[in-house]
Amino acid sequence: MNSLAAAAASTTSTGEAVQFWILGVVAVLGALCTVLMKRAVHSALSLAGTMIILAVFYLANGAYFLGVVQIVVYTGAIMMLFLFVVMLVGVTAADSLKETLKGQRWLAAGVGIGFGILLIAGIGNASLKEFNGLGQANAGGNVQGLAALIFTKYVFAFELTGALLITAAVGAMVLTHRERTERARTQREQAEARVREGKQVPPLPAPGVYARHNAVDIPGLLPDGTTSDLTVSPTLRQRGQIRDVSGESLAELKALERRSEEWLERDTEPEAPRTSGPGAASPKEEAKK
Repeated sequence: MNSLAAAAASTTSTGEAVQFWILGVVAVLGALCTVLMKRAVHSALSLAGTMIILAVFYLANGAYFLGVVQIVVYTGAIMMLFLFVVMLVGVTAADSLKETLKGQRWLAAGVGIGFGILLIAGIGNASLKEFNGLGQANAGGNVQGLAALIFTKYVFAFELTGALLITAAVGAMVLTHRERTERARTQREQAEARVREGKQVPPLPAPGVYARHNAVDIPGLLPDGTTSDLTVSPTLRQRGQIRDVSGESLAELKALERRSEEWLERDTEPEAPRTSGPGAASPKEEAKK
């Protein structure tokens, strides 16, 4: 009976083989793209795809808790946070090629090769004589079985990994901390520097044409009728996404001025005095006026 169970556990079905070879190739390609991509955003997306495939492998092998944690914590929280930070900061390919330490690429390559040799040697020397199967491993529940292994047999490795992560977090904060070496300039000093350098002292004008439009792609008009380049974003100008509405706006402005003049002329016309009817002024009042 035990030999039959061991044989059944050691054999791979056709579906498992297809799943492994398809998803395994995609995972390896994603890992390679993470290292070889020039843009940090593309590397982060490739690493997120690799993590999702690892979660699928966990779920296929009955490790439901690890699969869910892999998607929710690592892919959904950590990697997406890293991706959004990279997108907000705007790291470009030029920034990623700068080396702050000499020889760090060769050192990283040597450490990676050494770790790969150690990992291959460890997996090659591993041997499994008995197969318990997923049913026996998850008999008391997948979470309970995982917790029993972590806090009993592998508690030292678990605590060592936690200490390593805490050390990495503290080291990252220490490396990114910068002490101020000079006195911070006051607001008055900054304003004086802006005036001396000839920069835009007042706030930039808002987009739109005399408040008749408030879209960011419509430039504002100066008093002489010309458009102001300061009212639109330089990014939109480089993309060619600025709408040219100067002629239309001038026509609308002239029509508005014409209607205003007509309304003002009607409003300033002298009113003829009433001589009869209710509210008419008497001759004495007219004489006083």
